[in-house]
Amino acid sequence: MKRNQRGITLLGFIITLAVVGVFAYVGMKLVPMYTDYYSVKRSLADLAKEPGAGQMDAAKARDLFFRRMDMSYVDSVKQEHFKVQRNDRGLEITVAYEVRRPLIANLDVVGHFEAKQALTSKEGD
Repeated sequence: MKRNQRGITLLGFIITLAVVGVFAYVGMKLVPMYTDYYSVKRSLADLAKEPGAGQMDAAKARDLFFRRMDMSYVDSVKQEHFKVQRNDRGLEITVAYEVRRPLIANLDVVGHFEAKQALTSKEGD
């Protein structure tokens, strides 16, 4: 009498485990890069909510932003990545940076991130 077997073979299980392991490893490299980026975006949005944000000088905006970066433990954003432009409605802040993390041997994961935020004056400020 012939029995039907069900399930995955040992070789199939090892291959599946290897594929899942590679994706998990790449995810461990990518997730911190994106959490830093969302911290940058959140810090810029919080900076725009500051009272008198449109009249703020560039040095104060830079100082407040990098204080938030220190509190969020973001190391990939440096002073040279922070640009401020003044226009007729207030300030526009651009944070553009690149993160490179080693992956396997001579392969790297590179992420290029850019966040912009307008700091405008509200009527009550």
